[in-house]
Amino acid sequence: MANAIANNTSQSTKKALTHPLMGRKDIAAEYQGLEVKVPIFFRCPISLDVMRSPVSLCTGVTYDRASIQRWIDSGNNTCPATMLPLPSTDLVPNLTLRRLIALWASTAATSSSSSPAPSAVGPTPAAAASELLRQIADPSQDPWPALHKLAAFLSDDDVDEFDKNALARAAGAAETLVSVLRRGRADASVEAAVHVLTVIAASDCIEEDNRKRVATILAADAASSVASLARVLRCGSSLEARIDAARLVESLLRNARQDVKATVAESEEMVCELIRLIGPVDEKDGLDKQAVAVGLSCLATIAGTRRARSEMVRLGAVPAAVRVLATDAGSPSQALRVLEAAVGCAEGRAAICEMADTAIPAVLSKMMKGGMGGAEAGVSVLWAVCHKYRDRRAVDAAAASKGGLTRLLLLMQSGCSPAARQMASELLKMFKVNAKSCLGGYDSKTTHIMPF
Repeated sequence: MANAIANNTSQSTKKALTHPLMGRKDIAAEYQGLEVKVPIFFRCPISLDVMRSPVSLCTGVTYDRASIQRWIDSGNNTCPATMLPLPSTDLVPNLTLRRLIALWASTAATSSSSSPAPSAVGPTPAAAASELLRQIADPSQDPWPALHKLAAFLSDDDVDEFDKNALARAAGAAETLVSVLRRGRADASVEAAVHVLTVIAASDCIEEDNRKRVATILAADAASSVASLARVLRCGSSLEARIDAARLVESLLRNARQDVKATVAESEEMVCELIRLIGPVDEKDGLDKQAVAVGLSCLATIAGTRRARSEMVRLGAVPAAVRVLATDAGSPSQALRVLEAAVGCAEGRAAICEMADTAIPAVLSKMMKGGMGGAEAGVSVLWAVCHKYRDRRAVDAAAASKGGLTRLLLLMQSGCSPAARQMASELLKMFKVNAKSCLGGYDSKTTHIMPF
């Protein structure tokens, strides 16, 4: 800090308070006439602005993270203030200075005689978040502009993770955003609230406790939350908005109690919209991999609820999952898990066998591409329809699949569970597959050298 003071030659001047959630033009308009004296060591030696995220180099000089990161990313390997070479470019957060800036900002905002209306906020993310949340909660104001600023702030790579988490854990933040979601309509403001909640709930930079807090607030009134998210899935203005809603459902299912999961599973509208999400998204019947991934993740979790399986099958989960496998749209493990759940009920087995010529080859071709979990789910599907219930259509489709049965042999030789190995063995015995015919159908470039 001392070096920063010594090397910063600018004098303390009058400057409008700024914060990271607003553009410079917005600041000039809203805070015109607001002037305070900024302590010289609160300014970044590079940008001369109040530091949002002060970090120190190994030389001891403190800079704003965004400014010094740009300096380093430009290929410079010296300290801008001292011009000394940098043996390390590690950036260490200066938490003491951060707290001093926060204290100064809050004091300046309340004590300045020229401060504007109560909407003025200081340069710290906590103060900015508090003001934006107040605007969002105010029923007389359109919440969309404030929600848009919150989303931009959370998505900005230049913003420090500490600041993003400070916003996420701010008192009443999650509750305010969820209240917008539950307003009973699907408009731009609701979609913006869903997007902000999704960024908090699904971003790696957000701490686990803050992510879980979103799910906790949604679960507090699960029926209302599920209905609101299903409405966005049905009426969302874009595929991105629908994916955001599905990601919130995924977060709710991952972190909520069993009774909340049952509420999601028993919502016919929700299940129907999740199935639609993994279906065609354009006139060419193309599938979107992000939509498929999050939609199947939710459906695979819902399928764990026994009462929901027959309803999922009735709404078309089986052909939707088979289409994902057949078109190589990604997420084979999740698709196989959905089919594994489906064969647990008579309706699911019937649906798979009715399209056996497509479903069985799709399962066989993808079962080794979904990890061990996908492989074991795939063999469970085949064992149920071919061995346990011996549906002739499924048996014929499996026998006709080129190289498919060889995958069962490979599964037996892998580190699968004893139950999966037993099911694969019974299938191989059923088809009376010998080693020669198996290897003939296996597309491999391995050269086998006999010892003699």
